[in-house]
Amino acid sequence: MNRSKRHIVPLIFVFSIMLNACVSGGYSFTGASIGEAETIRVHHFPNRASVVNPTLSNTFTEALKDKFVQQTDLNLTNGNADMEFEGEITSYRITPQAIQGNQTAAVNRLTVSVKVKFINRTDESQNFETSFSAYSEYESSKSLTSVESDLIDEIVEKLTEDIFNKAVVNW
Repeated sequence: MNRSKRHIVPLIFVFSIMLNACVSGGYSFTGASIGEAETIRVHHFPNRASVVNPTLSNTFTEALKDKFVQQTDLNLTNGNADMEFEGEITSYRITPQAIQGNQTAAVNRLTVSVKVKFINRTDESQNFETSFSAYSEYESSKSLTSVESDLIDEIVEKLTEDIFNKAVVNW
């Protein structure tokens, strides 16, 4: 065996041990640390904002479920779970940004806020109750109804990423 091949075999061996340790130790390539948890439950997040988008509640709830199912080995359940999320959508508001010389907004901002309670029954030190907000901007020359679906998708992605990071990524 030549010299370079002798170095590759031990590297592959070490890498495979490290990979196995990460997978079996409750870690994922997303940086998630789920510890001993095996199940997750995401309760329906009702929309209690003063302005209600009729699809936002379901869109957000399903996106949060999907985030954890796709990026961890947790199994989704409707019963008792090791990790549990509940909360509500508390705000849905549009505010003008970038005021122009004629006192009109060139850009509007859609902001969504959610209150989240996270319970980790396998590590109660990770429990939290926090509000999260995210926004997306759009040109004021466009109507909200023409861009609302895309804005909501973008905002929900930001919110679920922030919640996921707070719950299981301890960076």
